Amino acid sequence: MNSISRGIRLWFDSEATEVGNSEQVNWLRCIPFVLLHLACFAALWTGVSTFAILFCIGFFWLRMFAITAFYHRYFSHRSFKTSRAAQFVFAVLGNMSAQRGPLWWAGHHRHHHQHSDQALDLHSPVQRSFWWSHMGWFTCDASFKTPYDRIRDFTRFPELVFLNRYDALVPALTMLAIFCLGELLAAFAPSLGTNGLQLLVWGFFISTTLLFHSTVTINSLAHVWGKRRFATNDNSRNNLALALITLGEGWHNNHHRYPASARHGFARWEIDITWLLLLLMKKLGLIWELKPIPARVQQEMR
Repeated sequence: MNSISRGIRLWFDSEATEVGNSEQVNWLRCIPFVLLHLACFAALWTGVSTFAILFCIGFFWLRMFAITAFYHRYFSHRSFKTSRAAQFVFAVLGNMSAQRGPLWWAGHHRHHHQHSDQALDLHSPVQRSFWWSHMGWFTCDASFKTPYDRIRDFTRFPELVFLNRYDALVPALTMLAIFCLGELLAAFAPSLGTNGLQLLVWGFFISTTLLFHSTVTINSLAHVWGKRRFATNDNSRNNLALALITLGEGWHNNHHRYPASARHGFARWEIDITWLLLLLMKKLGLIWELKPIPARVQQEMR
């Protein structure tokens, strides 16, 4: 019973107690993940509306950008600079995706780059199974702890440390806000045909499930499906389909050749929407010093 109690506490406080380094699935940890997927079927009872679908799609893309631009290119690779306020805002938006905290995400990603497709890479489809690399790896205790030693450059910000430790707080508040929005719309804009439960199911559960599986295709599919422009020391691939789904992350072989670049679509025809949005943010003065593709890497492409 004590182990169950400790496990439940970790749902709300990721540092409430120590965890081991087992690479076996921790089924107690899987419960919220399973419930997220099962809640999608509630759409059979809540029905659907045009507004709910548009909200689902819009919230998907907003959080996808927060993940690709900030969780990945900023927190993991320091590909550009921004203000402390913008850093926090996009950390919150990324946290709304229910993909843990920014320091956890970035710390594990840095570990991945150091050991990509080697024995220590916990979500490599080359070393382990496809499904383990896609969604099994984060269900084990070995992946649970935040590797603070790899992310010390951001641990000096207490607001990020707080978000990271209580990483279920923002998703919980997001669900509450979406439900309240749906109820307000039902009361004051009934022509939209939505309500609290319907908007919660489509706007959070379905949108978040799609977002999760789209994001982790870069762990799984982008290491087995696509083309290799560069002879990197891993099995990373470039994939147009994945790049479109993930706003540019599918140019994964490019990224593994030079991870610090803020641009992943190295060629002009390689669509990288995150890069285009970052350029817009730069023009607005929200970010600056975007790291370019080095001349030596451009020469390799030629």
